[in-house]
Amino acid sequence: MNQDDLKKIVGIEAVKYVEDGMTVGLGTGSTVKYLVEALGERVKNEHLNIIGVPTSNRTAKRATQLGIIIKDIDQVDHIDLTIDGADQIDANYQGIKGGGIAHLREKIVAINSRKNIWIVDESKLTKQLGSFPLPVEVIPYGSQQLFKKFKKRGYNPKFRMDGNRFILTHSKNYIIDLGLGKIGDPHKLARNLKDMTGVVEHGLFLDLVNTIIVGHPDGPQTIQAR
Repeated sequence: MNQDDLKKIVGIEAVKYVEDGMTVGLGTGSTVKYLVEALGERVKNEHLNIIGVPTSNRTAKRATQLGIIIKDIDQVDHIDLTIDGADQIDANYQGIKGGGIAHLREKIVAINSRKNIWIVDESKLTKQLGSFPLPVEVIPYGSQQLFKKFKKRGYNPKFRMDGNRFILTHSKNYIIDLGLGKIGDPHKLARNLKDMTGVVEHGLFLDLVNTIIVGHPDGPQTIQAR
């Protein structure tokens, strides 16, 4: 069983948590792709009446193609449940997200949700965060100055590029990935980053997830985190 098979398993499992009448946040990424496909099947076969709040243009486009009603976050009065992936989850169920440059939208949707579910394959679990680069979204103006400050702090920063071109987020900002190795105190780091002028949002998702569904070769594992 390969990694895509594990992602498909958790995507299908997570759809069981969606109930008729819900407003559902739809995350971004390769694992969420399988969730959206499975959700589209339920909408088609069960005539499920739901509203999807997508965190990326890619998710919005695919959900619409599958017949899922889509609304912007400011068009709904609440979000019952958000289902999203994660790039890394530690032993305390804290996470890093942003490998797909959508973590600003993902965090806005997550903090406005009554419940959050993360769906991952087993490779995303780790004892301590940090081996996956931490994405930090920054405004272009003054970004080189922020880069210098990150470097001085020993954060091993690297602009996310496509050749010689800066990759832009949905909000037309830059991403600086921090190669931290290990993050001893995620909460302290989160506060330090948010205190830096020019930082829009970082990829630390702390104390947010309620349920984690992990794909293993012998089937999905459900973890109640909070």
